[in-house]
This record gives sequence, C-alpha cells and structure tokens, in this order.
Amino acid sequence: MARVLVTGMSGVGKSTLLAALRDRGHHAVDTDYGHWELPDGTWDEPRMSRLLAENTHVVVSGTVENQGRFHDRFDHVVLLSAPLSVLLQRVQNRTGNPYGSSPADRAEIAGYLATVEPLLRRSATVELDGRRPVSELADAVEELILG
Repeated sequence: MARVLVTGMSGVGKSTLLAALRDRGHHAVDTDYGHWELPDGTWDEPRMSRLLAENTHVVVSGTVENQGRFHDRFDHVVLLSAPLSVLLQRVQNRTGNPYGSSPADRAEIAGYLATVEPLLRRSATVELDGRRPVSELADAVEELILG
C-alpha cells in the first residue's frame, strides 16, 4: 500500500479520478472539499500531517502552494496534465465546482499552466495524460498504490 498525491491544474480530472478510486475501495481525499484548505489557499498543515501519519494507504488530490512540504511523505506524486483547451472546456462545463466559470478564472488557469505546471512536473514521480479514460487513469494509480 502507498500514499499517493495526485496534482495538476484545475479541470485536469483530479476529482473525477479520486471518485473512481473511491469506487474501487481506496481511501481518497480531495482537498478541494472538506475544509482541507485554509483561507489563504494552503493546506491545513497539522490536519494533513495527521492524515498522512495515520494512513499508509491514501490517495490525496490537490494543488496548493505548500504541498511541497509533504512530498517526502508520499510514495508517489502523480501529475495529471492536459492541454489548455481541454482544461478550459472542462472547467466551463462542470457543475460541482464554480472555479473556471468566469473569464478571470480561465485567464488565471492559463497563467498557472504556464507558471505552476512546470514546477509540479519537476517534483512529480509520474505524469499521466488527463485525456485518457478515467478507468485507465485509475488503473495506473492503483498500480502505484498496490505496488
């Protein structure tokens, strides 16, 4: 069993992938929900520390400024990536998360793709194409979880 972080830009499919892993019986925490993030947009570090200390089998998703502080506690850091056109189409069409619905949000996503994704890529242990079918992505992450 392993601890896996799934990270990437808004609209790449992190929440969808985590839902598929949850359906397969894995402990999965989507930090976009459940008050994992503080008002400044960073993870609640004591809470994340407890989660990782108490669980040897967990998949966490999120993309926050302080996630690097936890990379050494994950066995794998998976970057989901996709072209900007795919990200923008997804965020405009999703219903569960309002981020990406405004032109300002979409411009911010484009900026993050150019500035943040390269940093995520450097720290990732695996990169997966977010355009792949969810079942294939879940299979790939499940292989990492189970070793």
